[in-house]
Amino acid sequence: MRLVLLGPPGAGKGTQAQRLVARHGIVQLSTGDMLRAAVAAGTPVGLKAKDLMARGELVPDEVVVAIIADRIDQPDAKKGFILDGFPRTVAQAQALEQLLARKKLKLDAVIELVVDDNILVSRIEKRVAEMRARGEPVRADDNPESLKKRLSAYHAQTAPLADHYRKKGLLKSIDGMAPIDACTAAIARHLTVPAARKAPVRKAPRGGTRGSVKARSGGRKTGAPKARTRKPVTRKTKRKAAAAKKRPAGRKLPRNTAQKRRSGRARRLTKRR
Repeated sequence: MRLVLLGPPGAGKGTQAQRLVARHGIVQLSTGDMLRAAVAAGTPVGLKAKDLMARGELVPDEVVVAIIADRIDQPDAKKGFILDGFPRTVAQAQALEQLLARKKLKLDAVIELVVDDNILVSRIEKRVAEMRARGEPVRADDNPESLKKRLSAYHAQTAPLADHYRKKGLLKSIDGMAPIDACTAAIARHLTVPAARKAPVRKAPRGGTRGSVKARSGGRKTGAPKARTRKPVTRKTKRKAAAAKKRPAGRKLPRNTAQKRRSGRARRLTKRR
């Protein structure tokens, strides 16, 4: 199963991704993690990304796609994967589709966690206040003002991306404000393949068991001609056949003894006249 997980910061993508990994035995692929792993491994693509990041430049899409291509070829990704943080734009989505097409793969679904921005900002404010009350350090970008900017950037980039996947019939929108378990259940319903309808079992005719070739063909093998039964030849049938040959054309023999008697009387009366 190959999935893309969409959702703004704080939507709960990490929690749902972990549950999907446990349920389907697939791996979670984060763009940031893959970049850091490629750089640490010293791969050709990782070294290129390292040089770009050292100069303070953004890593271009083709480099990110090349890193994803190397990652999904690894054994643990054979059963499938969840892409988190990529794609972010329609151009990246098209590049991903071309990559999967070259590998004769395709996405199964795109899960979008839809949330309320105002509630997310309130959550961040509450979390920051609790961290400061406990004396814990707060990240510079972990504040309501920074989150608002990140949400604006996300919606500007993701709105066209969601439409792109919706037109392809891949987008599955989930209420990200629902409880965690309810959100997990909703995702599971979208990913469940409906069972194929079974054909009704017909009663087997005589002469064969249910489901056998003999039963389906009415007690005989398919293609075999139906056997014809012949009546036994007796003296009576021989006499009828001989009389039929001598009988003039157009004249029918009487069907029973009474008719024979009536026809004989009629002939005698005719002769007398």
